[in-house]
Amino acid sequence: MIDRIVLSNLNEIEQKRFLKRTRASHNLFEKAKCVMPGGVPMSWMTKWPGKYPLFVASAQGAHFVDVDGNEYIDLCLGDTGSMTGHSPQATVEAISAQLKRGMTAMLPTDDAVAVSSELARRFGLPLWQFTVSATDANRHAIRYSRLITGKSKIIVIDRCYHGSVDETFATLDGSGKTVVREGNIGAPVPLDMTTRVVEFNDLAGMEAALKHGDVAAILMEPAMTNVGIVLPESGYLDAVGELSKKYGAIWIIDETHTISVGPGGMTADLGLKPDMLTIGKAIGGGIPTGTFGMTHEIASQIAKKTEREVIDTGGIGGTLAGNALSLAAMRATLTNVLTEKNFKMMIELGNRWCDGVEAAIKEFSLPWHVNRLGARGEYLFQGHAARTGGEAARAGDFELEQYIHLRLLNDGFLLTPFHNMALMSPYTTQKDVDAHTAAFRAMCQELVSL
Repeated sequence: MIDRIVLSNLNEIEQKRFLKRTRASHNLFEKAKCVMPGGVPMSWMTKWPGKYPLFVASAQGAHFVDVDGNEYIDLCLGDTGSMTGHSPQATVEAISAQLKRGMTAMLPTDDAVAVSSELARRFGLPLWQFTVSATDANRHAIRYSRLITGKSKIIVIDRCYHGSVDETFATLDGSGKTVVREGNIGAPVPLDMTTRVVEFNDLAGMEAALKHGDVAAILMEPAMTNVGIVLPESGYLDAVGELSKKYGAIWIIDETHTISVGPGGMTADLGLKPDMLTIGKAIGGGIPTGTFGMTHEIASQIAKKTEREVIDTGGIGGTLAGNALSLAAMRATLTNVLTEKNFKMMIELGNRWCDGVEAAIKEFSLPWHVNRLGARGEYLFQGHAARTGGEAARAGDFELEQYIHLRLLNDGFLLTPFHNMALMSPYTTQKDVDAHTAAFRAMCQELVSL
């Protein structure tokens, strides 16, 4: 339905508007190009819409201000890293107090016990270990799975994302073969040596991949979130759990994004029983952290197959893993910020955001679909929900997406740069959501009327 000439013209208007209102960001970007590749501290930051990324002056709650003094309603929230809102008071107070007591010592604090106990209560797995990121948590879970099972292969879902884990940057080609995913930089080995890729919601494909007898673990999100939200069909996740047991593979659930459905993520919400669980980002309130939980059986098998004398050289851990600062942040965030009460409000706002987007889509007869995942919502450029990651990827439209993100950014709203996703924080308000609805409606009207 979208006229590409019209889209190009609209995008040019927004590019000029962006340049006019972000001159201080532009000046910083010009300096940044002299000292950072692409003018950014991390390569993926070049994917933000516009000629350059905004430079942030301050962020508080659900809003941030750029160096030009423009204020934005933040619906990206650090792609879940600031799901708590920026600098929540309880977390800031805990961090400030811990800074005076020491940031890291390679020794545990009482916060480690408190955080592990709370994670066990929420997710149902009794034993926990800490990392610096969810990527590390996934890497460690994979290594332990290979240690325990003596098997080499990892099953991942097509179009998944689990941080910068080598085994997960694989996809399926046209014949269903596991191949390296486009954009994969410096893969150490051909991906079919380490990985089997299966489509989401495909139980037959999952069993076929397991039947080879060489699969150490299945690593998956309970709902896909990094290629557009793809929801599990009824019974799918329980069946995956049963298949993992049948074929002796360890089932690892990554709740890093799907915690948006509630305090215990989809694992608690659906009563799932994974062998291991990984999570990061949100539970630190913005301080880098990650953690992975496991059953007593998994922990017992690890203990039997590791030696204390060389436990520090096995590829598990890191000098800053479990540091005092991150544990203080996690304890405060889990206790005082990511609470049942706040989740209830955030989920209500997530539904309000989705309702507003759906109303505009329907009003202007756009062939798009909205998916909901608790405090998270997202729209896809096709008229129905995607069943697999591959289908969601094929429904993408980078040109259209870049325009929408830039238009909304100029109107004062930040969406996640990698897809059309919004996330609610405890500080997000109905006024914030309704302002986005009005801006989104105006954008849709302009797209179809010119």
